[in-house]
Amino acid sequence: MDIAVYSGSFNPLHIGHLAIMRHMTEVAGFDCVYLVVSPKNPLKDGISSSTGRERYEAAAEAVRRHDGLKVIVDDIELNMPEPHYTIRTLDALRERESGNRFTLIMGADNLADIRRWKDYRRILKEYGVAVFPRRGHDLNEIRNDLHNEDPEYRITILDAEMIDISSTLIRESISAGKDVSGWLM
Repeated sequence: MDIAVYSGSFNPLHIGHLAIMRHMTEVAGFDCVYLVVSPKNPLKDGISSSTGRERYEAAAEAVRRHDGLKVIVDDIELNMPEPHYTIRTLDALRERESGNRFTLIMGADNLADIRRWKDYRRILKEYGVAVFPRRGHDLNEIRNDLHNEDPEYRITILDAEMIDISSTLIRESISAGKDVSGWLM
């Protein structure tokens, strides 16, 4: 099976994430999406790894509310030692399910920053990435720059709707007392 791996803190999971997951199975042709809740991104501050299990449970509940969604919420990173590097997660998934092919889903902002990731060359060559547009990032320019480094990098730019919503915006709106129920999955 072709599996799209969508990893993140998902704090909280929102309608932008839902649109991405649907796009991967309904348009991009993946058999399934593994939603991998990461306890702690080694490149970001602000989210405690201690909330990982809580965010996983919230994500599982959100996915259950959407019948027919081809998404499996996976807690593989919750059972792995820190730091939580994406390459370790992808390798663990491949070891666990050797018959499946895994591709990492990410936004253009992450692709622009991928040279900071542990073993990014292996991610791009062995697994490949499917990349969603994000405002302020020229995906073709980013991909061309990476292909100048190595033309064998597997980078697929997805022709998908850009949804301007983020978990950060939702958390800030909640702090300001705003109703965000229409944004949550």
